[in-house]
Amino acid sequence: MSPDPRAGGPEHRAAPPPPSVPQSAANPGGPDAAGFLPVPVRTVRPPAVARAGGDSVYRPFWGPIELDRPVERFEPRPPSGSSYRPDTVFDGWSSEHLRIRLASVRGYAHRANGRLREDDAAVALHDSGVLVFAVADGVSGAEQSHLGATLACRTAVDTVTRQLGDGRGPERLDWAEVLHHAAYQLVAQTRKILELPRDDTAAAQRLMATTLVTGVAVPSPLGLDIQLVCAGDSGAWVLSQGGRFLRITPGRCGGGGRGVASSAVEALPRKVTDPRVHRTTVLGADRLLVGTDGFGDPLGDGTGPVGRLFAEHLAPTLEPRGLAHLLDFSRETFDDDRTLLVVWPASAVEAAP
Repeated sequence: MSPDPRAGGPEHRAAPPPPSVPQSAANPGGPDAAGFLPVPVRTVRPPAVARAGGDSVYRPFWGPIELDRPVERFEPRPPSGSSYRPDTVFDGWSSEHLRIRLASVRGYAHRANGRLREDDAAVALHDSGVLVFAVADGVSGAEQSHLGATLACRTAVDTVTRQLGDGRGPERLDWAEVLHHAAYQLVAQTRKILELPRDDTAAAQRLMATTLVTGVAVPSPLGLDIQLVCAGDSGAWVLSQGGRFLRITPGRCGGGGRGVASSAVEALPRKVTDPRVHRTTVLGADRLLVGTDGFGDPLGDGTGPVGRLFAEHLAPTLEPRGLAHLLDFSRETFDDDRTLLVVWPASAVEAAP
């Protein structure tokens, strides 16, 4: 839920009057080709460069994109703790076969109460052209879940990259080993931090519990062949050219809620002995999306304002900072950290205007 005013967070304002919906010349006031009405966005506009007296004056505007009832604006509190972790990170690059955009932003609740961003992500391009990725969401009740998310992502990507380097090929990847290594690193790091005499999975669960989605995107003649596995409730989707979201993973891998007790059922370092490998192919102008539930929960089935916002603006020409701006939308009751990786096949990049 949204930040509690009693904890130093903002009070919510009454819903502003609905803005006028933009009309298109092709279909004034009506839905577009995908059946969506234009998204009522009040603040999404790019930075402007105005000329005054012949000099360029930079006038940036990166205010939050407000959807439905937005959160009252406030200045975030500094994150507490000894670890430095920026509020927002973003990245983006292209290879011969694909293009990626990645962003992770601190949620409004953590900005209000001074907690660190608990999400993290990692991507790497293997020499074979295979993209290796991981996205993690630290369980809020765990004391150092942000470290758990970082460690799980780095370990998963390193393990998959090593397996590819051993000549196994994408179809022979051992995903149980990948999740096992990620879980073990959480236990080993917990033992080191707490100076325990032996490994203690329960202690690691209390200190570093995290969800994880990790996988590969393999270039093929049709586009990108996707394999991924998950532990917890982070997820993955294919966003079609027509603006439809198809979820690849179940809502919660292993079921359960979001507290520390339920994390023992669904999140690392819980042992996943026989992970289900989810497979799909990203074709044409479709896009692969991998994200935490801070994105997935407000997205829902993709037909609401968040789905329409991302369906409209997730183009291969989007700048990395633009993805961070989109991800930082303001919508009441949705205040969790948000992380999203977007992958386009080369065919989508080539077709982009």
